[in-house]
Amino acid sequence: MKNKALTLTFIFKASSLNYGEGTANISELKKFHRGDGEVYSFASRQAIRYDIVRLGNKFFNWNLDVVDKSKGVVQFKEECTIEDSVEMDLFGYMKTKAKGSAESAEKRSAVARLSHAVSLEPYRSDLEFLNNMGLAKRINENSNIATLEQHESLYTYTLTIDLSNVGVDGAIELSELEKASRVKQLIEITKYLNRDIRGRQENLAPLFVIGGLYPIANPFFLGRVSLQDYNARLLNIKPMESVLKQTALGHDVRTCTKIGLVGGIFANENEITELAETVSVEEFYQHLFQEIDAYYKVLV
Repeated sequence: MKNKALTLTFIFKASSLNYGEGTANISELKKFHRGDGEVYSFASRQAIRYDIVRLGNKFFNWNLDVVDKSKGVVQFKEECTIEDSVEMDLFGYMKTKAKGSAESAEKRSAVARLSHAVSLEPYRSDLEFLNNMGLAKRINENSNIATLEQHESLYTYTLTIDLSNVGVDGAIELSELEKASRVKQLIEITKYLNRDIRGRQENLAPLFVIGGLYPIANPFFLGRVSLQDYNARLLNIKPMESVLKQTALGHDVRTCTKIGLVGGIFANENEITELAETVSVEEFYQHLFQEIDAYYKVLV
């Protein structure tokens, strides 16, 4: 059976990626409690998608002029299709009908699915106190104060793409060349992913990535990447090892899987390289592009 889906699980290092509503003058990170009693911060999948689309427009001129409010809600324009928008193709859409219309909403499920980017190290209630004294002094006024929750950590998220449904929507079907191009653009963006937040630019480029092409669209390594020791930066090998021993519709998961790794980050680098074939992050991406071209039968 042809491998028709792609899944990648990433690890990157960043600081304070996504804030919620906050209380008074305290800006609170998005975070949740786990059963182990620890608190973990996260960047929502919506935030990750926002940055992917932003960079898609910047790097590849993705068309973002596909939204309006003609039906009373902000949504994709009725006349726009996946031919007009890479975003609509990859991440899906829903177009509601005018009030009182007997027609149902027009929908397309996402073919590219993102998880939240969840910290691998617990949040310890670190705070940053700041003010605008520099500006206030210019006009002899008292400064305003604010407090930000801060958390620097390794984070992990997963991207899964159903290659068989890219560029296909009802009667519309794009060329194989265009399908391959769109998937490779999305993958290329993850290599340079970054986030602009609170005057900072955070680098979300992968230090570690595991995955490949598989016969089913399943996020195999989602929830299987964790740290065994926070202080020593030991990556927990056993959960990933268990996944690699699985089969998917008769295919050995291990044979479909590669690892891209930036050296010098994890203390147990030797153990990681024994999990599956391990190459540099750049080599990992180049191999992935070749596999995508082969799937869509694109000559390069």
